[in-house]
Amino acid sequence: MSDLERPDIQALSEPPLGRPRLKRLRLALILFGLSLLALVSTAFGMMMAVASDLPELENRQEFRRAQNSLLTDVHNKYLATLADQGRIIIPADHIAPVMQHAIIAIEDRRFYQNDGVDLRGISRALWQDVTSGRAVQGGSTITQQFVKNATQAQNRRTVLEKVREAALAYHLTHKWSKRKILTEYLNSIYFGNGAYGIESAARTYFGQTDEHVGCGKPTQRCAKELQPHEAALLAGMVASPTGYEPIANPVAAKRRRDVVLTKMFEQGYLTRGELARSIAQRLPTRDVIDPPRTQAATRSAGYFATWVRSQVIERYGARRALEGGLRVQTTLDLGLQRTADLAVQKYLGNPRWGPHAALVAIDNDSGEVRAMVGGTDYSQVPFNLATQGQRQPGSAFKPFVLATALRRGISPSSTWTSKKMVFDIPGSIEKFTVNNYEGNYSGVSTLARATTLSDNSVFAQVGIKAGTKRIARTAERMGIRTPVSTNYANTLGGLRRGVTPLDLAHAYETFATGGVLVSGSLGARERGPVGIRKV
Repeated sequence: MSDLERPDIQALSEPPLGRPRLKRLRLALILFGLSLLALVSTAFGMMMAVASDLPELENRQEFRRAQNSLLTDVHNKYLATLADQGRIIIPADHIAPVMQHAIIAIEDRRFYQNDGVDLRGISRALWQDVTSGRAVQGGSTITQQFVKNATQAQNRRTVLEKVREAALAYHLTHKWSKRKILTEYLNSIYFGNGAYGIESAARTYFGQTDEHVGCGKPTQRCAKELQPHEAALLAGMVASPTGYEPIANPVAAKRRRDVVLTKMFEQGYLTRGELARSIAQRLPTRDVIDPPRTQAATRSAGYFATWVRSQVIERYGARRALEGGLRVQTTLDLGLQRTADLAVQKYLGNPRWGPHAALVAIDNDSGEVRAMVGGTDYSQVPFNLATQGQRQPGSAFKPFVLATALRRGISPSSTWTSKKMVFDIPGSIEKFTVNNYEGNYSGVSTLARATTLSDNSVFAQVGIKAGTKRIARTAERMGIRTPVSTNYANTLGGLRRGVTPLDLAHAYETFATGGVLVSGSLGARERGPVGIRKV
């Protein structure tokens, strides 16, 4: 009898197949539970830790005692003070409901439903960013944005800092009312042109219009009188006060305003008729925009200081830029600035009412702005002709025509006939007629000689042959940031929008560097001349 057949010896059985799997599953569940407990504990600890910041947010007096930031020139001499001179704190009942609706519609449509952090909004924003292949929508709530402003956080923050902001926003939502959060937010955000807070913004952009005569008094707040199209413009500017500024970027500003109005309609804040009437309204014009003044060392230095201020705010946020005690070394040379002022006064004198002039001096090697005259007296006329005045360049545009012609193989020694010219405009019954100044023509002339004489007749022929689209592309590649029209008149500097003296000086710098575009500012998102050396 074999051992297997013996009744006193039992065969060894195989262990059940499911037992090891069960053990692994139990281990996984235990580890998951411990990890979840650790995560919850960490989150709870973080939530409790950030709660200590709440008293700071509630202490608005502490905010108002913050230190002003200072600008110095390139030699560390005092240039200007950056402060929130324009901010006026107002209560909720002094802010038009339509303004509150506008900011909610564009910035946080679920403001009244979320707990300070909108997971649904974050998911929606993430999905749009992924599907579009670029960042197109932010996921921050109004409460998170307020926390960011109040804690002086920079635009580039670590993940931990963003989590901290989210946790603090959650705490704040359960401590403050939605009405208080929205009011504090509107009192703290930057709207461009030195307007810090909603009342300052309403005064800056609309306080001088016929519809709001006399507003700005404690008993008549401008923010309380805002109409839908006005509120929508201001709400749209929050995302980019420079990019949506109605004077410097009117097309983008109107498009953004109309997006806000459309969202207000979609969310039930406007009727269809109100939407149509609001979209038909014009943007505020240059003559009614009246920004708060910047304190500067000289009457004209305020123009440069205001330009740099927008760059500092873009990089560090309005609150830190104006109240964070920053010391910003700019590129301006006060000695050269005084020389520039004298050069302008020598030819214009000091007329009370026009004409006005602008001057920009740039270091060709570094792209740093050394002097800037934006007008005769910043305290009286704060509009900066140097950075905002889009004027027809005229013959100053001809170097771009010449550069394009040379690139297309048109030789300086090529000959052209200098006489009155009449060109047919493709696709139009109109004619493009060119005359030289005072009717002076030189007959047959080389391009080189025509350049010396600034001959309109020859340059029109050369420019049209080289191609007006190519001329526009050359100018933009060399530093002109406003759209350059491609009409025949661009051959003589007749542009539909004009250019700023700052951009023209910047583009000329590209000639001086042999075709290399020198750009890159510490503050501005767009590439351009440098106004800040060190912060």
